[in-house]
Amino acid sequence: MGNTESVSVQKRLSRFRPEERPVVEGVFDKLQGGGAPSGAPGKAPAGTTLTLEMLQSSMGSVAPESMVRRVYQCMCSIDPGPAAPPAAASGVGREQLLIFLADTLRGTAEERAPLVRAMAQRGAGPVTAVPCEQVAEFLEDLISTVVQIVVHRGRLQAWKPERMGDGPLGVKLLAEHLCSELKPSDQGCDDSCLEDWIFRTPQVSLYLEMLVSEGLDVSLSGRPAPTLLPPCRDTPWKDLRCLLDLPSLMFLAPQLPDSYSAPWRLVFSTQLHGESFSRMVTGLTKCGPTLLLIRDTKGHIFGGFASHAWELSPKFQGDSRCFLFTVFPRLRVYTATGYNEHFMYLNQNQQTMPNGLGMGGQHGYFGLWLDSDFGRGHSRARPRCTTYGSPQLSEEEDFSLDSVEVWAVGKPPEPQEGEEGRGKRSILDMDPEAQAMMEMTGKTLHSQGLREPEEDQEQ
Repeated sequence: MGNTESVSVQKRLSRFRPEERPVVEGVFDKLQGGGAPSGAPGKAPAGTTLTLEMLQSSMGSVAPESMVRRVYQCMCSIDPGPAAPPAAASGVGREQLLIFLADTLRGTAEERAPLVRAMAQRGAGPVTAVPCEQVAEFLEDLISTVVQIVVHRGRLQAWKPERMGDGPLGVKLLAEHLCSELKPSDQGCDDSCLEDWIFRTPQVSLYLEMLVSEGLDVSLSGRPAPTLLPPCRDTPWKDLRCLLDLPSLMFLAPQLPDSYSAPWRLVFSTQLHGESFSRMVTGLTKCGPTLLLIRDTKGHIFGGFASHAWELSPKFQGDSRCFLFTVFPRLRVYTATGYNEHFMYLNQNQQTMPNGLGMGGQHGYFGLWLDSDFGRGHSRARPRCTTYGSPQLSEEEDFSLDSVEVWAVGKPPEPQEGEEGRGKRSILDMDPEAQAMMEMTGKTLHSQGLREPEEDQEQ
């Protein structure tokens, strides 16, 4: 192609490494080779344009037909510049394809915005803005494509979609969540609005890159396929119906401090272990960071992330990395506000302090609470939880449990060896409630240094 390329195309191709440019420039010919046979109805002369059928032949295995049509419509709408060869009456020209590839794979938010607008709009023809509903429809097609890529390319990381939640519903919920970040003008979502949104919502660019690199088979050096799911370990899928679906897992995983690196391990499920608070506490403690998932009897799914291993204690614990979230009817995450440090609370078998699991708020008024009498809980927030800024998570303020899951989602704490005083404990350690009450009233803990031998805990 050389000097026949327009200035616009040459500028965009300069973003790629020398060894990547032949790959990008070769996509046009490769797509033509996989298209409809010469002489077929609607087939343009070889070497001139790409047809919808050619694009469908390449992308059809990983993208729904509606997504392929969006990509084709977008490519056709691209202005290759005044120095480019005249565009054909129908089809996608070589320079239009190169601009599309460069802007989706290496472009800025400003350059990607008109591409998103063109893919989101219904029907061909120039428009300056699209309604939010059309952006949501585009996102549903895009997310569906990404899920298909993860499944078809064998990147499930041992997750089993057939033993998980409603995938199509999860696609809609993730699209709605991403659209909630839009700030449209009175005319709708114009390029300025979309640019700001793409800049603030990195998933959009990530999903676009996956669509193009996987759908059009553009393999660039030094760019491994993105990981969208954390590894899943030792999960008895035969007996489990997970409360999460793939899109909601794609949403929650990057919110965690370890993101996709730490494996997820199921440590408690009411489906497997029954409705036992004690058994749930066993799963929560000594396994590092955990994700608690709850479905109430009204169908709402919500939970909380604990950044530390839970400990039975009448004191609040945790740090600002903890958060609350909802999965259904909306995907949302609610992070620490800084108002207080009531991140985590877990207590059992005490007489004067609340017994149960709580996150956020205060005693009797938690953002999320599970009573130790397993089966009941509450989510109280009028108007918002002070710790996390979350609204009421359940449908009703006081809810009944349908099912619970606890996933260990981080590295378990390493045992501390050589700790001085190990095997010794104070009389107050055996009654942490008494210790907390004394500290709250300002009493001096004279017995803190008086330790007694630890009794054998095996019975």
